[in-house]
Amino acid sequence: MQEGGPVNEDWNLLWGRYAGSAERNPAQAFRRDLVARALGLAPGARLVDLGAGQGDLVAVLAARVPGLEILGLDVSTSGLAEAARKVPGARFHAADLTRSLEHLEGCKGWASHATCTELLEHVPDPGSVLRNARWLLAPGARLVVTVPSGPMSAFDKHIGHLGHFRAKDLARLLEDSGYDVERVWRAGFPFFNLYRLTVILRGRKLIGDADGQGELPLLARALMGLFRGLFRLNAVAWGPGWQLVAVARPRP
Repeated sequence: MQEGGPVNEDWNLLWGRYAGSAERNPAQAFRRDLVARALGLAPGARLVDLGAGQGDLVAVLAARVPGLEILGLDVSTSGLAEAARKVPGARFHAADLTRSLEHLEGCKGWASHATCTELLEHVPDPGSVLRNARWLLAPGARLVVTVPSGPMSAFDKHIGHLGHFRAKDLARLLEDSGYDVERVWRAGFPFFNLYRLTVILRGRKLIGDADGQGELPLLARALMGLFRGLFRLNAVAWGPGWQLVAVARPRP
């Protein structure tokens, strides 16, 4: 894992400032589609979303899969309040995922599927999240993980990225945390990479652009629209894409 900078721990503040820009971010929509395909959900599945944030992922999945049962966990109470507004039929609980989750009543072995998207890069001990999550998973449950790869931007560091991953790092982390890895792949080449390079070149100016206190600048909105179209042309699982995706199952 490539080492990064300081972490900002105040997730309530971060969601308050950047939730709007995150919701409009074309990279987020691209990632949600990757996760939905990798999950292979069927009606009536039980999904736990580790690091549910403001609920954008589970809102998409709930709309696509009839009867999907959802449990969302996150450390941010303000993010979970917004998630509950978007997906009123789901359950959401505030939880520190780096600590035992056994206080969650009725959740042992509950989930047939799990997601952990863009979370592990924020955690000093990402293995703790994966190990604790095993308590929630039914035998044979499918876990889909996404983490960033490639170089970090100033904005990444500002929102608390501690490091970005290589495919072999992610596979080893999952194996060491008690999972059998089915597949790890790099997605998003070439346009996701180009988008990330644009973010890197914007430097610290992007921090102000993304601040939810005001309207996004015209250039930022135009670029988001351009990349939203280009992302449809990305090679999902070919080339040196800077979006990592893994599918794994808890080891018996």
